Amino acid sequence: MAKRNTITKQLILDSLKNSKSAVSQDILQKELGKAVDRATIYRVLNSFCEDGIVHKILGDDGKYYFAFCIKCSEKKHKHNHFHFKCLICGKIECLPNELHLKLPEGYKSVNFNGFISGHCAECS
Repeated sequence: MAKRNTITKQLILDSLKNSKSAVSQDILQKELGKAVDRATIYRVLNSFCEDGIVHKILGDDGKYYFAFCIKCSEKKHKHNHFHFKCLICGKIECLPNELHLKLPEGYKSVNFNGFISGHCAECS
């Protein structure tokens, strides 16, 4: 059964696509204001993750951030890469290099969440 598109889903997706950084639920809440409640934003974000439209990043502050990955715009998110947070401007972005991990025999990777913090190219 196909999921239906709603005005709320489209508002959230447009915000993610137009953002220059991965965003948390509370950042989206501030941007969308009273148009969408907190629980709906979180539910839609998780639905987008399940559908592979966006991916979830666990930040160094314990918050989850959600990114619409340019590389994944045509397909479901399925590659593993590091995420970078600038300590000056606060931008969180996907780094372009895909990562291939060599795990011990008998281990199988399903998901990878690598997070680096430092100074981005614009702030260095």
